Amino acid sequence: MLSNANSMRRRTLITPPLKWRMTALPVAHPAVPAIAERGGTQLRTPKPVIVVDTREQNPFSFERFRGWFSGIEKRPLEIGDYAIAGLEDTCVVERKDLNDLVRSFHVERSVFVARLRRMSAFPDRLLVVTAALSQVKSRYEHSPANPNQITQSLVATLAGLRVPFLCVDTHELGEEIVASYLYQVHLYHWLEANGHGRRLADDDL
Repeated sequence: MLSNANSMRRRTLITPPLKWRMTALPVAHPAVPAIAERGGTQLRTPKPVIVVDTREQNPFSFERFRGWFSGIEKRPLEIGDYAIAGLEDTCVVERKDLNDLVRSFHVERSVFVARLRRMSAFPDRLLVVTAALSQVKSRYEHSPANPNQITQSLVATLAGLRVPFLCVDTHELGEEIVASYLYQVHLYHWLEANGHGRRLADDDL
């Protein structure tokens, strides 16, 4: 009996982190991405208009997020695939699925790098890849491109050009991330333009 008692005491109550299994079950999106407050009172902030480039293939649909925006416009953008109306000269989002990313960094490299250099001049810029980073780092079924070269090109985009990138597992998750990013870019711009400072609440850093 004593041996069994000692065995019970030695049993690990918390599974070691290396044995954790994460199941991806994204929750529903929030009512709004962020709320600005001053003195504990919510500010009345206008909703932005999101712009979708008409040349974008397989574009994000932001219909689920109609409550976040006052409208969705589809028209040609000078650069990028998504922007906020009125902030097209300061905000740009470029979207790539895995095949497009590989082709852009492999076959069309000079053209794509030139586009990224232009994006680097925008105060708010983001490259969104609708594929997990593990997929970017894996061998490609329909391309001889080297996964290491593509991955390092992404890192160089971040370190050299200072264009941040995000890898999202699904097209739908990409829609939410881009919608939230554009909403918050607009919100911070509005706060600064109206003398509230670049913070969501009084005690924000």
